[in-house]
Amino acid sequence: MNSNHLGPVRPRPSRRTTRRAAYSLAAAAALGAALVGCGGQDEDAGRQAGDGAGHQQEAGAGGAKVLWVGDSIAGAEAPALGAALKAGGVDFKDASSDGGGTVVDGGDEITGKISADTWQQLTKNIGSFRPTVVAYQITTYDWGSQDKQRAAYEKLATTVKDAGAKLVLVSAPPITIDDFYKTHEPQMKTAPEAAEQAAKNSGGAAVFLDSAQLWGTDATAKKAQRSSDGIHNCQQGAAAFAKWFAAQLGKEAGFTPAGVDTWARGAWTGDARYANLKCGS
Repeated sequence: MNSNHLGPVRPRPSRRTTRRAAYSLAAAAALGAALVGCGGQDEDAGRQAGDGAGHQQEAGAGGAKVLWVGDSIAGAEAPALGAALKAGGVDFKDASSDGGGTVVDGGDEITGKISADTWQQLTKNIGSFRPTVVAYQITTYDWGSQDKQRAAYEKLATTVKDAGAKLVLVSAPPITIDDFYKTHEPQMKTAPEAAEQAAKNSGGAAVFLDSAQLWGTDATAKKAQRSSDGIHNCQQGAAAFAKWFAAQLGKEAGFTPAGVDTWARGAWTGDARYANLKCGS
């Protein structure tokens, strides 16, 4: 497995630490201003979150619990997503995996090992966390034929349904296809189609969301909000995803997302993974 895609490595101490800390504060302020200013609907949601915070916390305590599953791309989205959901009283657990996360055994050694671990961890997390929603972002390791992809997603839908939860399948953002991914690019392109088919075959147990409406399809475009590695996102991209995906989850799970002004400036903006990705440096 190419170590370049195992996820961010631990940063070595440097003189940039203070600068990055300062950037995190500035980024938090910028994120809040940018997201809150995106439209009147979000401003209204923010007011509702502030005026009815007690109600949201009460609803969340006995309501939605979201288990987030995916690879390191999902991991880079997780800090903001967790902050957004928790601000609305929704329980959240990040079960993403750097350099893994796939539920698809594509018939090769890499995905065979990764998928076996993912299923094992999924079983444990479902048993301990007891989610009402399992959200799975298609990974860059969802290789194999389209039939194998669809079968894996259908198995996931059945597993989640048997646990009394609902499955939300979401496509991954566009990424730069380097030498490591080039061989698997055709399979990566069929995965969203397989996921959508699996959702349609689930009898309502699963739903498929196409994130292209947020990111677009060109990894090099500004809309895709990729970091310098062309694969992951920085804070701004994470916040944009959290805002969009929390709204989608709210529709599926029956909760009202918190306004972005309640979480966009939070401590999550200083998560170490963004320093590892050299965000803003």
